[in-house]
Amino acid sequence: MVLEVRNITKRYGGITALKDISFSIRQGEVYGLIGPNGAGKTTMFNCITNFVEPTSGEVYFKGENITGLKPYKITERGICRTYQNIRLFPQMTVLQNVMVGGHSRLSSGVFKRVFRMKSQKHEEKRLMERAKELLELVGLGQMEKLFAENLSYGQQRRLEIARALAASPTLLLLDEPAAGMNETETENLYELIKKIQSMGVTILIIEYDMSLVMRLCDRIAVLNFGEKLAEGTPEEIQNDPAVIEAYLGKEEEETIA
Repeated sequence: MVLEVRNITKRYGGITALKDISFSIRQGEVYGLIGPNGAGKTTMFNCITNFVEPTSGEVYFKGENITGLKPYKITERGICRTYQNIRLFPQMTVLQNVMVGGHSRLSSGVFKRVFRMKSQKHEEKRLMERAKELLELVGLGQMEKLFAENLSYGQQRRLEIARALAASPTLLLLDEPAAGMNETETENLYELIKKIQSMGVTILIIEYDMSLVMRLCDRIAVLNFGEKLAEGTPEEIQNDPAVIEAYLGKEEEETIA
């Protein structure tokens, strides 16, 4: 298992955002995390990456307990993420945004960077070459000199994915990557994520586009009001009565006067 979430609970005062959630993700699969608004999906992402610390429970990555580690330490170990709200550097170029994502993998220390030593220059060159390769991967190869703020919304989403990949993650967390995309952009995103999966990257995705989720994911967990409602293959999830009720509501029985 690449990721094991064990009995994670997160409380904010008297509100329980997550209650005793457990699931595990196998190497190389695309795992979906779905549920209605307020179900606790992004809170789970934040607990995995320790942007918020869980009240109880543990997170294991490749067999190591990473609960409570600083977020940058978790990134260094191989977990990278995107966000619901785009967090690019708008007045940096497309290429520079991707290069920023790769700096966690540089081995040269502060001294070498300050004095621009030869080994540091070689690393920067390799980082730039890698960034260009990733821009080609996400379909932005001809836009490397543009400022990020001049990209369309869908292009900015793909740039965020390229920046996350620059850190060479084992596990990539995608938080609503198709939000705001049209049908063509969503189809391009599907093809991109499948390509990333074929590169050996394991993916955990939050997404509201159920058509995309059901085509893309190997397995899915459903959260509802902070609890795990169901887990299984797309087919199992689509046919689960509890899931159908959570999304569509339970039809009240007609009463006969």
